[in-house]
Amino acid sequence: MNQRDSKFKWLALTGWILLCFSASAVGAFFSPGEWYQEMEKPAWNPPGWIFGPVWTSLYLMMAIAAWRVWQNGGFTQQGPSLKLFLIHLVVNASWSPIFFGLKRPDFAFGIILILWILIVATARSFSRVDKTSSILLIPYLLWVSFASFLNFTLWRLNL
Repeated sequence: MNQRDSKFKWLALTGWILLCFSASAVGAFFSPGEWYQEMEKPAWNPPGWIFGPVWTSLYLMMAIAAWRVWQNGGFTQQGPSLKLFLIHLVVNASWSPIFFGLKRPDFAFGIILILWILIVATARSFSRVDKTSSILLIPYLLWVSFASFLNFTLWRLNL
């Protein structure tokens, strides 16, 4: 690999990282606020400080996974897998505005179920291209599985 290709490779990784973190940036406009603080929560609800480090790690792993797939032929050869990833990222970004912005844990639960299905589909699609990319999505799937159960519990506790 020549120096120009190497620079482009790292620039592309930076692009994937920025893209993934742009989904998290949407959430910054819809912080939990007073409404969330007043909700009844289960005893096993994680402390607020845990979400930042967890999501930072997950978005970074998502970016690396997509980048690795992209390196195997870009959108020309990996279009379906990468488009599925991008769709999943839009759904991911929509959860915070629905849960915190609209204050609708019921609708947010539906979104998180769709997100879970899209993560599984993306991981399966990525596994056909690069096994490591698929493995990088496992912690994300586990966190969203937990978050789904938490979302459901919050909804039901606060009817």
